[in-house]
Amino acid sequence: MTIDHACCDISAVPRSAIQGAIDNLHIAYGHTSHGSQLTTGMDGLADFLGDDLYNYSNGGAGGTLDLHDYAFNSYGAYDLGSATWSAATRSYLDANPDVNVVIWSWCGQVSTADASYMDAYLSSMNQLEADYPGVIFVYMTGHLDGSGESGNLHLRNEMIRLYCEANDKILYDFADIESYDPDGAYYLDMAANDACDYDSDGNDSRDSNWAINWQGANADEWYSCTSAHSQPLNANRKAYAAWHLWARLGGWDGE
Repeated sequence: MTIDHACCDISAVPRSAIQGAIDNLHIAYGHTSHGSQLTTGMDGLADFLGDDLYNYSNGGAGGTLDLHDYAFNSYGAYDLGSATWSAATRSYLDANPDVNVVIWSWCGQVSTADASYMDAYLSSMNQLEADYPGVIFVYMTGHLDGSGESGNLHLRNEMIRLYCEANDKILYDFADIESYDPDGAYYLDMAANDACDYDSDGNDSRDSNWAINWQGANADEWYSCTSAHSQPLNANRKAYAAWHLWARLGGWDGE
């Protein structure tokens, strides 16, 4: 299962599937600033849609989605760049046996990672899956850094994608989501970065911002929210995709 830019239509997810996620999932999420785009986007979504069903809390109070944000901080691990992230996951799961979904985000580590670093990440995730068969582990790509289709970031993200596809893993494709605007226009080949800046005229200088442009042209189709390093629209789309992911993990077939 790959959750990417094609999974950013929140209206395509039935309310019954949202309820299925609430009924069935107990999620632990580890991240720092870039990864916060998912949850800060989720923070504003209920108000934007006028529907309290889209709220979440640590513990699932009031019939909300049970999502423990920054779950692993107290175990000394903050994102996938922490050397102890795998050990922290184990300690957390041993102490919280009700948790059945674990999702970790990168900060900027994928930009400079070599192949062996990524192999270690993939191997660690696979071993966690083997050791905790009752838990769903969600893989993730690293955020855009402006290096385009030929950059190291894209090469390493492709390693993650190909591994997930070949081994039937679950991937939240963070980079793919911020490579496209809501109309399907593609920006990775225009040196797009995590702020949604891109090179509009091919002169090797980022001179425009697809998210700001889209927000200006579609005033009623996005909502303001905190979006670390980026624009609100980016966090909106990360939230839509997150709920698509939760719904799928909760039992929805995606149809």
